[in-house]
Amino acid sequence: MAIEVAKVELKSVQDAAGLEECIRNGRFAADEVVAVIGKTEGNGGVNDFTRILADQAFRAVLLKLGKRSAAEVKAVPMVWSGGCDGVITPHATIFARNARTGPQDRDRLVIGTAMSPTILPEDIGRPAMVEKVAEGVRRAMRAAGIDDPRDVHYVQTKTPLLTIDSIQDARRRGQTVACEVHDSMGVSNGTTGLGIAVALGEIAMPKAEQICKDFDLYSSVASCSSGVELDAAQIVLLGNKAGAGGRYRIGHSVMRDALDIDGIYAAIRDAGLELPERPRAEDLEGRLVNCFMKCEADHRGTLRGRRQIMLDDSDVHHHRHAKAAVGGVAAAAIGDPAVFVSVDAMHQGPHGGGPVIAIVDLGE
Repeated sequence: MAIEVAKVELKSVQDAAGLEECIRNGRFAADEVVAVIGKTEGNGGVNDFTRILADQAFRAVLLKLGKRSAAEVKAVPMVWSGGCDGVITPHATIFARNARTGPQDRDRLVIGTAMSPTILPEDIGRPAMVEKVAEGVRRAMRAAGIDDPRDVHYVQTKTPLLTIDSIQDARRRGQTVACEVHDSMGVSNGTTGLGIAVALGEIAMPKAEQICKDFDLYSSVASCSSGVELDAAQIVLLGNKAGAGGRYRIGHSVMRDALDIDGIYAAIRDAGLELPERPRAEDLEGRLVNCFMKCEADHRGTLRGRRQIMLDDSDVHHHRHAKAAVGGVAAAAIGDPAVFVSVDAMHQGPHGGGPVIAIVDLGE
């Protein structure tokens, strides 16, 4: 069951023309689409409606051009990350599954999706959420046909965050929450990162007091987003499997800090492209489909020994500083500003850095 991958630009908030063109041109059928991961141009915050608008536009195309029911189309995982600060171009990466297979001695991209058990408001930031996410990741591994966690290179999630309504719901049931609304996006992402790390054997089950506190605990393949759109962890897991067929392979590494361009090239090499010792964007020769990365400001307020002021800026949130900076480094590395860069990287890669995932086209 080979995976086809396509990256399309979003020319407006509700633009799904790139998806429609791929379907009409026969690159894949509407009913073969199994996941979408994209960047939208909103503020990236709790009230970022651009994620919902993009989601509606893409699902409308799948419904119009395919034979799946509205309920089946609604179940297709679509992870939208808001905020295209700096040079980042709004875009979407589309994953479709077909019936082709390949040689058993050649590993290629596979994908598995799953939903975790329902995550309650009082679970966010606590061990219960770690356990529920880990259970969902294991389900996604089984769906992908992957037995060895070392073959997993990317776990993209979308999880719930807190709203005033959900906090009040918890209180009516006699429960407390771990944080306030505007902290809950980072807390949800960080707790999810730990759940991924536990499921893949990267760390042992953390103690309650380590969650969102001990930054030495992290997953090197996690990319976690959160929003108001759902009440469970939506999981898209990608890895390599022998005999999968297709043209694509995936790899990963980490950026040790916001300037670690070598971490980006390390992920591309891990995916299967041979590069010179000091690579440039031109060396990719169009074979890189996309890079996916997480980042955030280093809470120590330094970068390679130099003082940083993004955490002190009261006018521009440090998320926007970090995203724009890493987006520029990534765009320069790969020669394309349509790159997936998301913030709130707590427990996702080393402190001040983040995971980097690369998908490459190795040909038939």
